[in-house]
Amino acid sequence: MSAPLASAAAAVFTEPPPVVVSRGYWATVFARVLRDKVTVFCALVLICMLLMAIFAPWIAPKDPTATSMLKRLALIGSEGYLLGTDELGRDMLSRLIYGARLSLFIGIVPVINAFLIGTLLGVLAGFLGGRVNTVIMRTIDVFFAFPSVLLAIAISGALGAGIFNSIVSLTIVFIPPITRVAESVTTQVRGLDFVEAARASGANALTIIRVHILGNVLGPVFIYATSLMSVCMILASGLSFLGLGTKPPAAEWGLMLNTLRTAIYTNPWVAALPGVMIFTTSICFNMMSDGLRQAMDIKE
Repeated sequence: MSAPLASAAAAVFTEPPPVVVSRGYWATVFARVLRDKVTVFCALVLICMLLMAIFAPWIAPKDPTATSMLKRLALIGSEGYLLGTDELGRDMLSRLIYGARLSLFIGIVPVINAFLIGTLLGVLAGFLGGRVNTVIMRTIDVFFAFPSVLLAIAISGALGAGIFNSIVSLTIVFIPPITRVAESVTTQVRGLDFVEAARASGANALTIIRVHILGNVLGPVFIYATSLMSVCMILASGLSFLGLGTKPPAAEWGLMLNTLRTAIYTNPWVAALPGVMIFTTSICFNMMSDGLRQAMDIKE
């Protein structure tokens, strides 16, 4: 076979080069999250708790409010109670399942509210600058003068006990840190070339914020907000423990810790169960937040 025919045959039978499909940013983030076993495990635990809270009426084996003084502080696994009973003879397993509803609700909703309000304030302060930045950030600094625990207790004490007042007080507590993060990121993004190009092209401030600023600010602020959910869970439980949150006889983990504190010497395993739930949920929120932050930190 001549050389031209050999080269032509080789060209025909040569395999084409593989097609490289580039993934988008969020697809890459999702793939990195799936490779992180700790983050996936924590996410699955939180999903299970959320499903447990949603389907509590169908999952709980007994009525969480039914009392029996003859069966009070039953040991774990005794008398047909898988996790024992509390100081009034109520089934601990049912109360823990129902308690997930209020505990997760009070632990997540204030952070969502603070995320929306704090991001708006931070973006406005960082983008507009000048007097707007001074007024917003100096007001935020006033709240930073108080520790978050004392501020939550003070606001809840002024408003009174109750679920709604707890949500309001915790929302106010978490607005300042989220606002500061959003303002810091917005200030950095505002000076980038593509924002200056948008200004030079005649785009108004609202368009620049909506198209160019928010897309770069929401990610870091969202990751920071997820890390606050663990703190919010602890603060919400602390308010209920002090009598400033959920009112009896509602099932809530912090309130259950308060009512069971007198049983710590007689039945410590039952008394520790609400604390174990709070600890597990807080750790899962914290670990999942760290995993998301690492997955979104794509440098290559």
